[in-house]
Amino acid sequence: MYGWIWNKLPFGLPGKIIGSLLLIGIAVWLLWYHLFPAVEPLLPFDDVQVEGPTPPGGGETPTGPVEPSPGGSVIPT
Repeated sequence: MYGWIWNKLPFGLPGKIIGSLLLIGIAVWLLWYHLFPAVEPLLPFDDVQVEGPTPPGGGETPTGPVEPSPGGSVIPT
C-alpha cells in the first residue's frame, strides 16, 4: 500500500517527500481533531475511584471523640 502511494506521488523525490509529509499531517490532523474526541467518552480514563485504606477488621473508620484505654491504646467511644 505504501509503495503504491509512493509511486503515485508526483514531481520526483522532492515532491514525494513533501507529498508524504502532507499526507501524514492530514492523517494526524484527522485523528487528533475528529477520531480521538469522538472515542474519548468511551475510554475509562476519567473513571477513577480513590478510596482510603480499610481499617483492620473492615468497616468504616470511627468518628467522634477518642479516649485512651486502660492498656494505653486508643479506642473510639
